[in-house]
Formats: sequence, C-alpha cells, structure tokens
Amino acid sequence: MDEETAIINSNTRNEKIRNFFVNNKKTLLTFVVIIIAILFGYFAYEEYKENKKLEISDQYNSAVTKYSEENKKRTENLLTDLVYKNDPTYSPLSLYFIIDNKLITDKSKINDLFNNIIDEVSLDKEIKNLIIYKKALYNADSSEENELLDILKPITNSDSIWKAQALYLLAEYFYSKEEKQKSKEFFNQLVLLENANQDLKTEAQKRLNRDLSD
Repeated sequence: MDEETAIINSNTRNEKIRNFFVNNKKTLLTFVVIIIAILFGYFAYEEYKENKKLEISDQYNSAVTKYSEENKKRTENLLTDLVYKNDPTYSPLSLYFIIDNKLITDKSKINDLFNNIIDEVSLDKEIKNLIIYKKALYNADSSEENELLDILKPITNSDSIWKAQALYLLAEYFYSKEEKQKSKEFFNQLVLLENANQDLKTEAQKRLNRDLSD
C-alpha cells in the first residue's frame, strides 16, 4: 500500500512539473534568451574593452617611440588625445611624458590635463592621490599658498600613504618663502605621523634640528 501511494505521489509530482513547463514555456524560453543575451553582451563588452586597451597601448607606444624634435607637435597632440581617453594606465603615462619632455609649457593646460585625470579617470584611491601629489609638485614653484594647500587637501586630510610626502612638500614650500613657523608646523606633523616613511621622518627631524630649532 505504501509503495502504491509513493508511486501515485511520484506520478502526480512529475505531472505537475510537466504541466508547469508546458504552461510556462514561453516565459521560460524568454528567460533563457535573456540570460544568453546578458552573457553574450558581457563577454562582447569585455572583448571590446580589451581591444580598446590594446589600441590605446599601441597609440601610446607608437607616439613615444617615434617622438623627436621634428614631430614634437604631433606627439603633443597624440598624447593629449590619449589623456582624454580616460585610461587608468595610459592617460597618466601620457601626461608624464608631456611634462618630462616639455611638450606643453603652459601651466594652465597641464593643470587641465591633471584635473581631467583626477576627476574623470577611474583610478585606485592611492594612485589618484599620487597624481594629486604630482600635480602639487608641478605647481609648487609658482603656486600661491592657498592654491597649493587646496591641491593637497585630499591627501593631507586623509590617511593616504602619500600624506608624509605632501607634508614634506608643504614644509619645504613655506621654508622657501621664509615662513619658518608654518614650515615648522608641517615638519612637526610629519615627524608625529604614524606609519610614515622613516627616511622622510628622519629628514624632517634633521631639518627641524638644523634650521628650525629656534
């Protein structure tokens, strides 16, 4: 009796499953098609991104390897275009090449390129902080006090690994302006900073002892 009941229950369950698939075959088919389309779209997009990355890489390598004084303007245009491609690897590299080779000497244009990378490119947090620090370093000789402080604020107001370098830059900046009290304050912040580069802390302490002890 129990065996017959089990057979009946099994047949009933199988019939319900069959009826479910028959009654919902259009919905299920649509669902399967959607899943396949999503997977296809995902892999197609990943392939597109990979191809785009290779294209940008080729453009960068071609621009820097073919660079000469004769094609300076062309290299500038190619690398500027690459900065605005907003690639996390080659946009910063393009800007650094422009700066190192003085392809653009207008500081406002260079700062526009820095700002685009900082604001528009998807970067790891500390990579972005490094680029902010490089922007400050680039502007340090010509910036007003408030401008330099504003540039470095995202670093100095955080626990960034670049905070020690930012504080050292500010301390040296104010020392060069003969504002020794402000310089001393930033060197002191650096010395007291936990997890800072030990060589940088040692150098800051030497500067305090040698030049700012009064």
